[in-house]
Amino acid sequence: MDIRSQIVTVFHLDKCIGCHTCSVLCKNTWTDRRGAEYMWWNNVEAKPGTGYPSKWEDQGIYKGGFEVKGEALKLKSGGKLNVLKNIFHNPDLPELEDYYEPWTYKYNELFEAPEGDDQPTARPVSLITGEHMDVKSGPNWDDDLGGSEDYAASDVNLKHVPEAERNAMLEIERITYFYLPRICNHCLSPACVAACPSGAVYKRGEDGIVLINQEQCRAWRMCVSSCPYKKSYYNWTAGKSEKCILCYPRLESGQAPACMHSCVGRIRYLGVMLYDAGKLEACAKAPDAELVDRQLELYLDPNDASVIGAAKKAGIADSTIAAAQRSPSYKFIKEFKIALPLHPEFRTLPNLFYVPPLSPLIGVVEQRGYSFNSKGLLGAVSEMRLPVGYLASLFSAGNSEKVSGVLARLLAVRLRRRAVTVPGTEASGAEKALEESGLTAALADEAYRLTSLATFGERIVIPPAHREEAIETLEAASDYKGSNGLGFTRKPERAP
Repeated sequence: MDIRSQIVTVFHLDKCIGCHTCSVLCKNTWTDRRGAEYMWWNNVEAKPGTGYPSKWEDQGIYKGGFEVKGEALKLKSGGKLNVLKNIFHNPDLPELEDYYEPWTYKYNELFEAPEGDDQPTARPVSLITGEHMDVKSGPNWDDDLGGSEDYAASDVNLKHVPEAERNAMLEIERITYFYLPRICNHCLSPACVAACPSGAVYKRGEDGIVLINQEQCRAWRMCVSSCPYKKSYYNWTAGKSEKCILCYPRLESGQAPACMHSCVGRIRYLGVMLYDAGKLEACAKAPDAELVDRQLELYLDPNDASVIGAAKKAGIADSTIAAAQRSPSYKFIKEFKIALPLHPEFRTLPNLFYVPPLSPLIGVVEQRGYSFNSKGLLGAVSEMRLPVGYLASLFSAGNSEKVSGVLARLLAVRLRRRAVTVPGTEASGAEKALEESGLTAALADEAYRLTSLATFGERIVIPPAHREEAIETLEAASDYKGSNGLGFTRKPERAP
């Protein structure tokens, strides 16, 4: 086994309230610079919707991710020859209109306008050209299904939903949506790393975080087009590509990433997981229906003696193994089995997993009243407003059985807690639901606790950083410790 460690995050979509606090804090921390105004390393989308940038999920447009050709795994954007051909003109890049043209307002006109009969206004001004502009879009332009006829109805994932269900889903009486927060997935097989001609994009060996070397970046922007999640951006002022760095300076000091620290709904979980890198290629080549299961097989049990021995032999620190044993990500993904990756068909093996939302039941308007079709309290999975086919298009490469199983386990946990907390509730229904979903009462209670009552230390389990060991994989850090500090190879800038 080629065992490595990887930071893995889980977002619980049932708890996201769409407040955008995570996006605002990330923006104020990392992308409040010129050239980065349109960058949202963390953004929150309303689904169904076209997302940010517009229609980023449609790889027929953007050619992101990998595809299997014959027995080989190839970039959709093409191999080295195609990269060389398009190196000075990349036809698959999203345009500014696919994001939005960033703007500000001439606030001085509110205070310095001469006295008159009309009310002064602050006109929007482009942050790129400095000229007056008409605002036509923004990073969350279709938030809460605003303009649903243009945005929600244009969601690429609706193509996999039968027309009758799609029409019912978008009817005003039955319309529903949920929030989808997104950051860089720090994939196990990142397409941005594979596509970069200059080798500037790399994956850190100690924790799997994907970064861009700003000194080596030559602004070819192949990372932008090849990332199927469109989480790599081009800074037109610096002439460099930039992306979410998972706040690694905070992680190295034991602090949670900014977006996770600020999350109001406490939807975000972070932990380290151990995986077998020797099976990556075979996993990425699997048929669409098997992609989720094959990816889950990559992650290993950190309590298994053979895994622990192989991990130590691979140089993984004892503290990292201990953190993996307490990882909330492992529990959600491997033990509870209620978290799924986003668009696994892109074949980058993303390390951001989502607990799908439990939507309300479909109802109908009859005689000025609203009635449910289901006879039960919670109803069946097939009667939820969000069609299983839609969620399967998002989280399981179209495998509806995989999503149905996850939703059944989530419902079983609800029924279990209702049987425990509501007097007079029959326990037989909860026991049957647990049995059918494959959960035990102990696992259901633990899933409930980690979802609803977990402390910050249980939700965010950060492995201690061993920077000196990471540096020594390339250079002898001890040669620099006299002047630079152990673990650093450059002298710090000092005030004169």
